[in-house]
Amino acid sequence: MAKSVRLDSRLESRLERAARVLGISQSELIREAVAKRCEEVVRPSLAVRLAPLIGLIKTSGGRARHTGMAFRRALAKKRAR
Repeated sequence: MAKSVRLDSRLESRLERAARVLGISQSELIREAVAKRCEEVVRPSLAVRLAPLIGLIKTSGGRARHTGMAFRRALAKKRAR
């Protein structure tokens, strides 16, 4: 799908130079930049990314036990939203 964007002259010059240095087309550089930015913006939340790791480490107690329980409660509360 074709899209159209407007670039000021400074950004257009930087785009041309960067594409030339990388040895790729300007279109490819733009696609890569947009894909990277979209991933940064719409990637899963930290809670979702950490979910598989929660509870993997067992401790003998102390503050770690209380911190872990508090984190699990906070994560559960966030998921309930």
